[in-house]
This record gives sequence, C-alpha cells and structure tokens, in this order.
Amino acid sequence: MPSSSDQHPLVAHVFYRFDVGGLENGVVNLINHMPAGAYRHAIIALTEVTDFQRRIQRDDVQCIALNKPPGHLYRLFPRLVRIFRELKPAIVHSRNLAALEVTVPARLAGVPVRIHGEHGRDVGDLDGSNKTYQWVRRFYNPFVSHWIALSRDLEGYLTGRVGIAQRKVTQIYNGVDAARFHPADRAVSPALTLAGCPFRHPDHWLVGTVGRMQTVKDQTLLARAFIRVLEQAPELKPRLRLVMIGDGPLRSEAQALLDAAGVADLAWLPGERHDVPEVLRSLDCFVLPSLAEGISNTILEAMAAGLPVIATQVGGNPELVADGRTGMLVPPSDPEAMARAIIACATDPDQTRRMGQAGRAEVERRFSMEAMVGAYQGLYDRSLQIDTKAN
Repeated sequence: MPSSSDQHPLVAHVFYRFDVGGLENGVVNLINHMPAGAYRHAIIALTEVTDFQRRIQRDDVQCIALNKPPGHLYRLFPRLVRIFRELKPAIVHSRNLAALEVTVPARLAGVPVRIHGEHGRDVGDLDGSNKTYQWVRRFYNPFVSHWIALSRDLEGYLTGRVGIAQRKVTQIYNGVDAARFHPADRAVSPALTLAGCPFRHPDHWLVGTVGRMQTVKDQTLLARAFIRVLEQAPELKPRLRLVMIGDGPLRSEAQALLDAAGVADLAWLPGERHDVPEVLRSLDCFVLPSLAEGISNTILEAMAAGLPVIATQVGGNPELVADGRTGMLVPPSDPEAMARAIIACATDPDQTRRMGQAGRAEVERRFSMEAMVGAYQGLYDRSLQIDTKAN
C-alpha cells in the first residue's frame, strides 16, 4: 500500500473498469516501466478491478473498486472527494469519456493537476460527430488541466470539433515492449505450436486476431472474410486456418457464422488467453477488424512480433500501418476487401515476410516503450511545475 508520507508524487489513474484491454494494458506498461523514483501510482475503477491487476509488477500500487451502479457518477462525488483527500494525489489521470466526470471531485478535493486521456472512439460515436459527447467534453474542460490524445486523429477531434485549445492537448503514442513481443525464430523452430491450438506450422498458415470480442472490435467481420476467402480461393483450404483470441458477446456470433458455413474445424476460438506474446508468435498474419480505434496496442504488439497487419482504415490505424509496406488497410465492415487482403498475404509469403520485418523496424523506431514512458513522465513533470508556479 502506498504511503502518503512517501516523497514521490502520486498519480491516481481512473478507469471505468480495470480489466483486460488495450487501454488498461497501456497503463500497466506505463506503471511497470516508469522509474520507481519518479512517481507512485494508484488504480481507481469506477466499477470493478479484475485479476488483470496482477499484471502490475510493483507492489506499492493500491487498487480501489467503487462498484458503481448504473446511472450518473455524481452520486459518487462525495466518496471520490474523500478518496482523493485521503490519497492526496498530485495528479488524477482519467481515461475516456466514462471517467471524465471524476475531474470535478478531483478539483473539489484540491488535486492540483487533472489530466484526461482520450484513447479511442465509443461505439456510439464512431466518427466523432455525436454533438452530446462533444458538449460533455466542453462542459468538463474547465476542470481538466491537460488533455492527452493517443492519435493525431483524436487530437484533431479535441482541438477541432470539441474546441479545446491546442496548448491544452498533447498527443502521445502508445509504446510496446519490444523485448516481450518479438518475432518467432522459424529457422530454429519451424514446427511452432501454441499450447491448446489444433493447428501447427509449417502445415498451416494462421491468420488471427486478439482482443475483447465486443461490437466496436467487429470480429464477426473477420469471420465473414475468412469464409469468403475459402469460397474465392478454395486452394487455400488445406493450409489456411483462423485463430480468434478473446471473449465477449461477439465470440458466440463469430462461432455461429463459422458453424453455419461448415468451416468451424478450420477455426479456433478458445476465449481469453494470458499468453498473448506466444499467441502472436504462432500467427502468420494479424488482423484488426475494428469499427473504431485510437492507437491499438494489439497492432503495435503484432508489428513488434514481426507480423504483417491487415487493419480497417479507422481512427489511428493509418498512423500505425503503412499500407503496402507494413501491412494493408481496408474499409471497415467490408468482408470482400478484407478477404482480398488475406488472400494477397496468404499467397505471397515473401511480401508478407517483408511487411512483418518492416513493421518490427517501425516499432523500434517510433513506438518504443522508452519513448512512451518518457513522454508521460515529461508531461507529468511539466504539469506539476506549471501548478507550482501558478501557486
């Protein structure tokens, strides 16, 4: 448990729910890789904290679950004020629209710096045109000291449609642990297998995805595209296999599509896994079929693993995937376009190998963990200095 007497400033990271996901994974990476002598950290979830907290490697991080019932957050304002006064954080760092309201009790509790991060689109506002969501952000802007946008797309949304002053917005890309996520050495282990997976190299060519199986991620698009690939290029049927890792409402929908098409034996949907680096190293091609994205951790992890990436052309995906060089971009909700991209990758191993190598090099050049941690730590430092000078 962190001690309020510790001299290092405390950052309270606030989420709607602390569970498996790209947003949460990015914060865990930040906590694990930021120098312990710089900042202490606490996790506050408005609803629940799951076993995902075990990914945090530091033993001084307090996790608090508020078990918020359905409805507006303002009913919890008094409790949040008490928590912030007890913890005495120097910074409250909230993330995404569902946690934006905490900037009010944070200010009432005297927290000097309130930072809010925009990590991606909501399923109800895929293109950022929702006027209510824009108004909500404008309303809470006076309570926010500084905004963070994970992509240039989100930065443009905040400074454009929402109308936040450019000086209050910083764009910071996610970073990836390139040592943990690294390419498989097929020269050493050509018959690579993944525990529990019915498919194996070199007999099979695996295309797959990893992530929460929820509406905004649209994994059913990949299932439909896989079915179309087998219809359009039946010669791939002996080798092509589909791997979909994750759990959620779309898992049963994707399985039903595959069952109805009679190709369920060519696909593996095991649910949630905790060995994502090994999963990625077992694939030949990674697909992200999302309807909306900020900056996808899984794309970066796949690139770090040396995989070509097929992604929908939404949100920050074009900022990560160089079309034709590190992967392919396709329109969202278009199974025909995705099927063509999968066929192109599956039938040209030399090209896909070059794409994977280029993606790994791009991660090392632009998306290192060190760069991400340095950017956040620098922003925290500057924000506290500005507050000190103001007082």
